[in-house]
Amino acid sequence: MDPLYVLRQLGGIASSGELRKHCTKRSLAKAVSRERIVAVGKGRYAVPGLEAAWREAHRLSGVVSGRSAAQFWGLNLRLVPGEEVTPVVTVARNRRVEPGRRVGVDLKWRDLSQGSVVDVASVTRGAAGGRVTSLVQTVLDCCRDLPEVDALCVVDAALRRGVLRDDLLARADELPRSCRSRVRGVIELGDGRAATAFETCLRHIARSVPGLTVTPQVVIGQHRVDLADTDLRIVIEAESYAFHGSKEMFRADTRRYTWLVVDNWMVVRFVWEDVMLKPDWVRDELIRAVAVRERRLGHRSAG
Repeated sequence: MDPLYVLRQLGGIASSGELRKHCTKRSLAKAVSRERIVAVGKGRYAVPGLEAAWREAHRLSGVVSGRSAAQFWGLNLRLVPGEEVTPVVTVARNRRVEPGRRVGVDLKWRDLSQGSVVDVASVTRGAAGGRVTSLVQTVLDCCRDLPEVDALCVVDAALRRGVLRDDLLARADELPRSCRSRVRGVIELGDGRAATAFETCLRHIARSVPGLTVTPQVVIGQHRVDLADTDLRIVIEAESYAFHGSKEMFRADTRRYTWLVVDNWMVVRFVWEDVMLKPDWVRDELIRAVAVRERRLGHRSAG
């Protein structure tokens, strides 16, 4: 399978081990040689963009931040098909940067405390070094600047790797009032149980559906599912070609879905492209699913 396609579905960054589950060693090497994907450290690969962020930060005497910093820290992003990460660089609030020098860069003006910036002694592909926002600062910046679904992907990824929600909330309380409530809201929505950015995006859509309350990574019998409403007995799966790379995996999933349906669960499955490009259609289908289950189970509708 195409490494770039897999990498996008994994949120833009992955280890060689994760990629080798779905890609051959030869295809991975070819993608790197053609710069369709880039090595960003020992055994780690990313969609193009991070290297450019280091160059632009050096050129502008700034700090790699936002989605570029999220890539550096290994936080999965929401990437629509074909998208690359535009370099994000932060400079001091009073810094003047001529418009011509901003081309191709998502430039932010923000005063960062000393503890919010990390000096990187060695970065990708022979670069001499650079500065990047700290892990916590990166999450806060993404919550502050990105659409909610994009920011939620970053928050979920940070919680998944062990960042404490209370630490994020404490730092959020130090932000200006104009953005504090928004940032806290996204952090509180975060759930480290989410397995991927793809799943986070699907959960974000599901939470907008009236009557639907989903939990990530629910165990039902001997099976684990991506999302489930245990009241309505609806299972929602984030389906990816990248994760059915063998006959064994396909066979196991088919048996799992059969068991769930026979056990009176409705199973709805959505592919990555539809979740990323057709969220309104996904939401409409979930609304229809809820209506069917409410009629069939004979509850909630009375309330």
